[in-house]
Amino acid sequence: MLLLLISVLDVIFAPRGIGAQSVTQPDAHVTVSEEAALELRCNYSYGGTPYLYWYVQYPNEGLQLLLRYFSGNTLVKGIKGFEAEFRKTESSFHLRKHSAHGSDTAKYFCAVSDTVSGTAGGAEHKPPETLGLFVTQDLKREFPQISSSVKKYRAGQAGLWETLYS
Repeated sequence: MLLLLISVLDVIFAPRGIGAQSVTQPDAHVTVSEEAALELRCNYSYGGTPYLYWYVQYPNEGLQLLLRYFSGNTLVKGIKGFEAEFRKTESSFHLRKHSAHGSDTAKYFCAVSDTVSGTAGGAEHKPPETLGLFVTQDLKREFPQISSSVKKYRAGQAGLWETLYS
């Protein structure tokens, strides 16, 4: 069994000239089995019509744009089978994938910006609380000497979950 563990990042932007905007990913960690459906929730606070983004950072790689919403069709298709739906009445932009895979192991970030030109300069954000998707293999099957008990603990300031086998 392959498990995918996702943790979340909050980003707050405070552009000059307009009210503060914020993004909250309410699920600190989400665990799913391989080939199971995956959803990462993203809620935003912004009075106008926002630009919304999902970014992904694969292990040992830089940040990449996964998908974005500016206007038009509220269902946005991204790379690698990801999609997100803009729901203005719910102030949400949840990321979904119908079948998660081990190659989806990464950190995922939701972001918002305003649509008014010239106001995004000087945006600030709080230090990241890490968001990540981690894949663990069923080591008991591959290494029978490993006990079947699996413990999860929060790993320090980074907020990353690690799986321990004892």
